[in-house]
Amino acid sequence: MESSKNIINFALLEPPKPLNNAQMRGSFYFNTYMVPTLPFHKSYACPLELVKLLKSRGLIIQDTNEAEACLSTIGYYRLSAYMYPFLTHPKSNHIYKTASTFDMVMRLYQFDKALRLFIFNEVEKIEVAVRTSIVNIGCEMTGDPFWMTNKQYFSNKIKYTKTLDLIKSEIKHSREDFITHFYETYSNKFPPAWILSEILPFGVMTTVYSNIRDKKIKKKISKRFGLQIAPFESWLTIMTLTRNICCHHSRIWNKQFTLLPMIPNRIKYPWINLPTDRLRVYFNLCIIKYFINIISPDNKMTLKLQNLLKVFPEIDPAAMGFPKDWEQESLWRITE
Repeated sequence: MESSKNIINFALLEPPKPLNNAQMRGSFYFNTYMVPTLPFHKSYACPLELVKLLKSRGLIIQDTNEAEACLSTIGYYRLSAYMYPFLTHPKSNHIYKTASTFDMVMRLYQFDKALRLFIFNEVEKIEVAVRTSIVNIGCEMTGDPFWMTNKQYFSNKIKYTKTLDLIKSEIKHSREDFITHFYETYSNKFPPAWILSEILPFGVMTTVYSNIRDKKIKKKISKRFGLQIAPFESWLTIMTLTRNICCHHSRIWNKQFTLLPMIPNRIKYPWINLPTDRLRVYFNLCIIKYFINIISPDNKMTLKLQNLLKVFPEIDPAAMGFPKDWEQESLWRITE
């Protein structure tokens, strides 16, 4: 295995490969009038053939059987995102930098996987807290247990109709016992908000929030997390997209995100001061940490993140947007 310094120099400061970028939700289109297209001509290659190909391009593979097994279980196309930073310029020549190894590629892959699992575990806590706040405050202020399916509480009727269609679809395809029990017991067309929230995707819940007509309800929900309405909506969107990336096992470690998170004019709880790239994963982690600090003040997120980076010392945090001395920020500081 090469030194940590070599891996940092070879891999992590390279721009991310476009692979998997399109898996993020957003606006994408192909302008066939501007860019000429050609028929796809590449043929399938089995894992053993791919191992030979990688070797011919200069990638050092010490254990051919292990590399073949990795390509068989993970797939060449998925791993190519982690091979890409090790290519020399121009990348189109597909020649690997001196001393680049398959083990280095797998270390990047393993770190990215560990980072996704770490993020997903933390976002789950935020999802539950946000769902609960939307349901509780909505029910309390409207006095209506069924407010989430009542159009009078929403401002955009088209968005409401689309959301209601999603709700109907989730109910139709749900196999949860509590949904079955509700319809076997009650005559209502829809369950109350606290039952619905248990089967709706987080993205649908954030859409419900964004479409609430009464600003007082929205403000009380966002105030629960020390934010104004607009940045609260922005940060919920960022967390939803980040969660979806993790759920679909897409690359996240050096991804250039497409949505710019909003910066609050006022913020109640500790936040960051050091400059950083808002389109890198560090900023998403800061948003997650902000919510976690409110939900669970005695959380161990800083320590867990530090330990993750220690397990993979070859990973350069700067490539993910981490500023120097990030642990000293009030948001991340560990208090005794």
